[in-house]
Amino acid sequence: MKIKVTIEKGEDGYFVAHCPSLKSCWSQGKTEEEALKNIREAIELYLEPDEELVEDESHKVYEVAV
Repeated sequence: MKIKVTIEKGEDGYFVAHCPSLKSCWSQGKTEEEALKNIREAIELYLEPDEELVEDESHKVYEVAV
């Protein structure tokens, strides 16, 4: 999966990385390379399921590929 990110230099000199398609997914680094490494980790954590979902009579659980 490929996800677009933006990187800009912040006022403090750090590079700020943002993933517009994932609300509130931000990271930063001292260099652009570090910011990219950090945003990759942030995206992985963002997309990781919080908990195992259990299907019951009130809702069904589906798995979708993106």
